[in-house]
Amino acid sequence: MKIQNIQTLIEQRFTEMQEIRRFLHMHPELSYEEFETANYICAYYDRLGIPYERNVGGNGIVARIEGALPGRTVALRADFDALPIQEETGVSYQSTVPNVSHACGHDGHTATLLIVAKTLFENREQLAGTYIMLHQHAEEITPGGAKAMVAAGCLEGVDAVFGTHLWSQFESGSVQTCPGPMMAGADRFVLKVTGAGGHGAMPHTTIDAIALTAQIVSTLQQIVARRINPTSPAVLTVGSFHSGDAFNIIAGTAEITGTVRTFSTEVRENIVFEMERIIKGLCDAAGASFDFEYTRGHPPVINHPEMAKQVLTTASTIPGVSSVQVMEANMVGEDFSYYLNEKPGSFFFTGAKPTDGPAYPHHHPKFNFDEKAMVIAGKTLATLATNFASESVVANDFHI
Repeated sequence: MKIQNIQTLIEQRFTEMQEIRRFLHMHPELSYEEFETANYICAYYDRLGIPYERNVGGNGIVARIEGALPGRTVALRADFDALPIQEETGVSYQSTVPNVSHACGHDGHTATLLIVAKTLFENREQLAGTYIMLHQHAEEITPGGAKAMVAAGCLEGVDAVFGTHLWSQFESGSVQTCPGPMMAGADRFVLKVTGAGGHGAMPHTTIDAIALTAQIVSTLQQIVARRINPTSPAVLTVGSFHSGDAFNIIAGTAEITGTVRTFSTEVRENIVFEMERIIKGLCDAAGASFDFEYTRGHPPVINHPEMAKQVLTTASTIPGVSSVQVMEANMVGEDFSYYLNEKPGSFFFTGAKPTDGPAYPHHHPKFNFDEKAMVIAGKTLATLATNFASESVVANDFHI
């Protein structure tokens, strides 16, 4: 079967894709709580007669489509968890769950992959190879669902893996990726400082946790600026600072939380070493104690160069794609990295900037995306998969 026919069928199913997305959008579930979402996906496959395995590494689902002709095995991934964010879009299909919403597009990813699976399955007699649909839970949390699904064997027998993220900050109709490092490793830290509180009028009798922790925050910013090679990307962000409860009391405790983003294990470990050294030194000097917890999260997403070039080349052939670009590496984290640590493959962004309003960033209460971008994502994923599975891979002629 010509891939153009697959692409046409996916495009003709936009209304169904939109209906799936909007239903899921109205019924979001948090990471590790996606039981009804998993049931919905399984019921969809049951109606089509596509075999699948559920509860893979948790709430994960792995569906399998066998082409009638011999070929390679390719996996496609979509995540389906939501975020603890109260939606403020005001759309007719807004989340019905208080303080939970699909503020990152995972509902769109799931709708896209289900339509791709339906289209491939209905045309399996004319397809070569095997197609694995990875429906992943818990992408938004550490440890994420990808790690557990890989450990459960979801990639056994797979020759390559591809995935995409609908990206509200890129123009709809665009596809972007890059060979090598694409998204950063994402770590989390928590620091609790314990000093000695007291009356605001008698600071000499206290160990001021606010002043000390503020000094720590300021000094931590020097790590990336002065201790890390400037050619090595790194981010250290303090995202929260909590202390005190009265205007005239010097706080005895303070807590900060934050994140570290890197592409290199060596850089990450250097940052951890410097953080521990700074925190201990300043607390010792002030006579305070501390509790420092550093959680190593998702590793960086590092695309296999040839696979990333294949994404770029393939995307340039997709009807409706107006722009194909090599993007700069992004410091946002993604647990798709666990798949790429095991198998060749590539992750890519599908531009989904809204055409009818502001482009709010991911994880924003007013986040939304251009739903027609799901068609671009679906056609690109399906074309990548069928070309790879049949070994009729287009030459990597995209110039970087």
